[in-house]
Amino acid sequence: MCLSAKPVRISNGGLTVHVPSNGSQFEHSVRPYARRDDEHMMKPVTRKYSGILNRLSDYEALNLDDGSVHCFPGAVVGLRYHDNLALNTSDVPAGYSMREFRQFLRESYDVKIKNVREIEKLQKPILILISRNHTRKFLNEDAVVELAQELGFQVVRAGTDAMLNLELLAKMLSSCNVLAGVHGAGLTNEIFLPDGAVVFQVVPLGTDWASTNYYQIPATAMDLQHLEYKIEPKESSLSEVYGLDDPVFVDPASVSAKGGYPAVRAVYFDGQNAKINLNRFKDTLQEAMRLVRHSMT
Repeated sequence: MCLSAKPVRISNGGLTVHVPSNGSQFEHSVRPYARRDDEHMMKPVTRKYSGILNRLSDYEALNLDDGSVHCFPGAVVGLRYHDNLALNTSDVPAGYSMREFRQFLRESYDVKIKNVREIEKLQKPILILISRNHTRKFLNEDAVVELAQELGFQVVRAGTDAMLNLELLAKMLSSCNVLAGVHGAGLTNEIFLPDGAVVFQVVPLGTDWASTNYYQIPATAMDLQHLEYKIEPKESSLSEVYGLDDPVFVDPASVSAKGGYPAVRAVYFDGQNAKINLNRFKDTLQEAMRLVRHSMT
């Protein structure tokens, strides 16, 4: 850990902090973390996840900066990365899997529904659409919603505000049949879906690997169904910036080879939106409805 008492510069992407160095012409980059003793940053994070943190132990969370002496017969300290939204059961002392972790989350937020078969069958299937405001957003979102409604879904849009209250979000997702959205962090909330629900991921150009590894593989391991809709070049806002014969379309690997991840992120993740071809999209929505009906029987 390093503490900086001098000015720092944060990149527009929000993933890197540039720290002015001494005695060097080079710029050093580190991951951005909250400043030491910065309660304005730490309290909101702790508060957001309090429902989970409070169930990890029968005892209250301790502030290690309060100066008290805490005595315990033993402790487990440190974090180990397993995989994206995954647990390696062989590395967990009790052998827990994501199934047990998802049940732990349900109990943390008093969610009663575990399987889509328990959802009220008299209502239309609920499709929660992640509504993004900036990058990788639907440019014709209203038309997408209207199409889903025509096919028999009850559509609920979930924007940034809906993602802030995890207790309400967990209960909302536990009652839905389909979680749909363009590839992005919002799909992490698939972890709150009931078993058998459908994760409908719209895959922008150049994001195939991330879409598969971050959300598709974890979804199937969590007893969820996964559908993907890969947009075509003409559906991407990149077609308004680059010619269809540009390496951005025909050779995405060259973008990575030339500029590394920063270039890939700038083009495909931060610089791309989607205008969905409704005729193509309809087929995948109908497949989602078929999966929903099959899972409810």
